[in-house]
Amino acid sequence: MSEIRAVNEPTPQDPAAGPAATGERADLLAVLAKHRHFLRFTTRDLTDEQAGLRTTAGELCLGGLIKHVAEAERGWVDFILDPSSKPDASAMTEADFARRAEEFRILPGETLAGLLADYAEVARRTDEVVAALPDLDADSPLPKAPWFEPGARWSARRVLLHIIAETAQHAGHADILRESLDGAKTMG
Repeated sequence: MSEIRAVNEPTPQDPAAGPAATGERADLLAVLAKHRHFLRFTTRDLTDEQAGLRTTAGELCLGGLIKHVAEAERGWVDFILDPSSKPDASAMTEADFARRAEEFRILPGETLAGLLADYAEVARRTDEVVAALPDLDADSPLPKAPWFEPGARWSARRVLLHIIAETAQHAGHADILRESLDGAKTMG
């Protein structure tokens, strides 16, 4: 299992790791760790320039996917801890959408190594929060957004499942981008 542990992620024996996840939490975090690994693995041996290249007809690049998934995971964990941290997406302006689009690109001054280090820190924090949550069933109202049903509520468990799904989906995108770049594959 050590091959799927996030870079700089504390080992279970490390006293700085905080409470260890057990049972369902351990299972959910193990699945998330596997998909994080697949996503990160797509960037192996790449330069910053390669990580910023668009290799398909779409706007996505590998570094941008790492950046986006880290930001999405950070935002959803913030939501678990404080539901008011998620903004009302129904009121987003063009400028807000333009800033969000930057989440999918490597910007001047950013490096792949820096993005991967940030993602490792986000993963460490998520794992600690999930292990320490008093109740995975605790739910909160979702913010207003055109893609959420009005009045919907998500439990901490549902948020974690969403993080897993988002990570897995983008790991698949990353695999396509990497294969289009130089033929390298995550698996196979």
